[in-house]
Amino acid sequence: MQNFDQIQTLMQADLAKTDEILIDRLNSDVALINKMSHYIISSGGKRLRPLLLLLCARATNYQESHHHAMAVVIELIHTATLLHDDVVDESTTRRGQETANELWGNAPSVLVGDFLYSRAFEIMVEPDSMAIMRLLSHATNNIAQGEVLQLLNIKNADVSQEQYFAVIKRKTACLFEAACKIGGMLSNASNETIEALGKFGLHLGNAFQIIDDVLDYESDSETMGKEVGDDLAEGKTTLPMIYALEQTSGAEHAMLRNAIESADTSNIDDIINILVRVNAFDFTRSAAEIESQKAMNALNSLPESDYRSALRLLCELSLKRTS
Repeated sequence: MQNFDQIQTLMQADLAKTDEILIDRLNSDVALINKMSHYIISSGGKRLRPLLLLLCARATNYQESHHHAMAVVIELIHTATLLHDDVVDESTTRRGQETANELWGNAPSVLVGDFLYSRAFEIMVEPDSMAIMRLLSHATNNIAQGEVLQLLNIKNADVSQEQYFAVIKRKTACLFEAACKIGGMLSNASNETIEALGKFGLHLGNAFQIIDDVLDYESDSETMGKEVGDDLAEGKTTLPMIYALEQTSGAEHAMLRNAIESADTSNIDDIINILVRVNAFDFTRSAAEIESQKAMNALNSLPESDYRSALRLLCELSLKRTS
């Protein structure tokens, strides 16, 4: 197994069933909810988080069918966070398309995000597992706290690496962690296996977000579906900038600090040149590689299978992605 298409082929039946349930559960007798939710769900994305749940269930020999509905829960929670994110960030594009808030406004976007959250909670009770419900309610609470932490750090040039990791753990990695744990919980895997899957998801989620923060500076709008330097334009201090601030002084340091505090991308080319000169992207990619390796190590206790191989491959692909 060498690429993402092969993983999708391996999981084709599970992914098709998950999509079928997802489309069915999006239905509402409120027309605007139908229109907005179907627009968002169909606007691209690799369904990585639900895929992780499905793979972890299969990797621990799950033979029943609740994993499809639980994968839908994960996708609904993720999509709800994107809707709310775009409102908070005042984003106009995502995945190369106009955001829901750009098309329909902030209030409908927030409310449809709330609908997706509540629909997810309706579905999550179906396996009748208090442990899964407890895990997911804790994860959604953590995501909300991560969003608030990030908001508090806006235009703050003094964010430390420790603070950065605290935000991405809650904002991004905790849903990866929950998805992977649920796969094992559905299989009635041992506590040790469930915890190992959780560590895998947590570190993969960290790696995924770290690379995302590199691509915000290194990629282009056509590939990423958003403008280069979008994070900076929103006043977000991510790992490349944190490291560059630590490595610079004088006029360069002042330029970086001012760009963050003013959410100003007018000097984006000069800023990127500084980041390149101090090896900020190399440092950040190395941090992602460390997280990816930790994720791979967590899989060592799983029995060998195509599903475990697919999980390991996702660690490698997370470092190579361009969008």
